[in-house]
Amino acid sequence: MKGLTVVVGDIGAGKTLLARKALEKLEQDHQYEATLLVIVHTEITAEWMLKKIAVQLGVENPGETKAQIISQLYERLMKIYEEGRKAVVLIDEANMLQKKEIFEEFRGLLNLEVPGRKLISIVLLGLPELEQYLALDPPLFQRVAVKFFVKSLMRESTESYIRHRLSVAGCDKPVFTMEAFQRIFDYTKGIPRLINTTCDNAMLEGYLLKKESIDADIIDQVAKDLGLKKE
Repeated sequence: MKGLTVVVGDIGAGKTLLARKALEKLEQDHQYEATLLVIVHTEITAEWMLKKIAVQLGVENPGETKAQIISQLYERLMKIYEEGRKAVVLIDEANMLQKKEIFEEFRGLLNLEVPGRKLISIVLLGLPELEQYLALDPPLFQRVAVKFFVKSLMRESTESYIRHRLSVAGCDKPVFTMEAFQRIFDYTKGIPRLINTTCDNAMLEGYLLKKESIDADIIDQVAKDLGLKKE
């Protein structure tokens, strides 16, 4: 409950999955009132954002003006606080928020507090350019309490990730050769989304070719079809 957390990462690094898993854990813990918003375009207004947050946190019949919505939201946040719970709003694809007035409203929400803590925690997840949009409102940028950068996987963790996914799917035998693991990492640079796509296509290709295992040649062909290149 320190206020503003920012999570940035490149395309396909797993930010959305991270947001959904975080929400899942928060919802399982009854001390939190948590919600997740996914921004789908850049034309969102400050009024829409405030109203959406209010509704998601349980405000009934939000007003039409910003002043009304903020007043209702404050009352709701105080009720959540008095119940001994914590309000958390996760916002995915926050790099779509590109208007200064929206960040000004976030700053206003973070001003709602009781002695010792904020009434609401906001977690923004997005592409690296999110930071430049945050900088549109310097006072808010200075209030970033926690910042994470979601990095791509290393060679060893790429292999572990693939093996884990296979295990969860019920596969208990080797599917990819060691050379194939290396090729997957070389082509995907450790980006989870590209790893998934490459492996899915490689297993389909291996099935069509009636292969017992996926070797480096299959990965090369799949990567070529997907337009992936090694460094």
